[in-house]
Amino acid sequence: MSEPVRIAKIRAIPLYGKAYVDWPSRFSDVEQTRTLVEVVTDNGIASLGSVYTSAPLVEAALHLLEPLYTGLSAIDPAATCEVLHQNTFWQGRGGAVTHAISGIDMALWDILGKVTGQPIWRLLGGRYRDRIKPYASMLMEEPAKLTDKLQAAHARGFRSFKIGWGPFGRHHDRIDQEIVRAAREAIGPDCELMVDAGGSDAYWPHNYKWALNKSRMLADYDVVWFEEPLRPDDLEGYIELTRHSPVRISGCECLTRRQSFIPWIERRAVDYIQPDVTKVGGLSEQHRIGQYADDHSIMVVPHGWNTGVGLAADLHLVAAAGNAKWVEFLTPEPYMDDVFADPINLDEDGYLRVPDGPGYGFQWSVDGIARLSKGIRLTDSIL
Repeated sequence: MSEPVRIAKIRAIPLYGKAYVDWPSRFSDVEQTRTLVEVVTDNGIASLGSVYTSAPLVEAALHLLEPLYTGLSAIDPAATCEVLHQNTFWQGRGGAVTHAISGIDMALWDILGKVTGQPIWRLLGGRYRDRIKPYASMLMEEPAKLTDKLQAAHARGFRSFKIGWGPFGRHHDRIDQEIVRAAREAIGPDCELMVDAGGSDAYWPHNYKWALNKSRMLADYDVVWFEEPLRPDDLEGYIELTRHSPVRISGCECLTRRQSFIPWIERRAVDYIQPDVTKVGGLSEQHRIGQYADDHSIMVVPHGWNTGVGLAADLHLVAAAGNAKWVEFLTPEPYMDDVFADPINLDEDGYLRVPDGPGYGFQWSVDGIARLSKGIRLTDSIL
């Protein structure tokens, strides 16, 4: 395609639902925290990004950015989105503006892949692995209910599991241990188990000493990593905890912009760093974060509490990273399952194959997205 490919228009597609009965709906009865961003080019190519932000905020950010992105190249994602970052220092530098740029960047990488006929992982520099282990990510519940959920996910092929939030750290140490013990017994000794305390919840009450003691308990159950045990801005606490915990420590899902990750990486505040492609600035920013983390011997585990579009991006990021091997897979979750035209199946070892097709390498379900968005139909694309 010799002619320039330029951005013609961008719109937000809000997704609605309440997948988890116990998930707190703080802002309305129906959860609306996941928003797709559709980019359409002047020659009729359309693609999607994903943003973990409510639609009114995404729409306002797109309105702010429209004079900047209209007419820019749709096949130079890093350069185009850097224009958006550089020109919004006074109204961006994180928050909803950076979140919206994340969705734009994701869509532009897919468009570049479609135009060149190449998968995103190749455009990022090449593939380190052709299949990736997803971990079934779910909220904690009382032991009997959690056991049923874990065993159902195991029956679907998952061999790696993360349990988080819910009652953990909110009541009594005994309850925390009962939950973790039940989880380990449910999945058996040969599966991976991770625990997410949810320290980015409102008014998180715990500090370094609580987290250190809890990590010692988790070590008894062979937990792979302990996620968000402290408040998201407690850099010094994370440094001490990572230094002394017998279990690996992970965090940083709340950070946006690559620059915010620098002190966490340079001071080795975590063992596993967890940028979210739908918030940090998209694939361009997350790939740079991952490479910098790799230079400091820190693993990257993409935070993926979002949609199937986010999962697609994460698969390419992990495939193209030497220091990553998992992707987060919410289950059961319509935001994840219903956006794909074809079901996502795990192989016999509990892995996902990395797509070889152009761009994301996936086809989206027009009807599924219409159901989730209260009737919005995707734009037909020439590629």
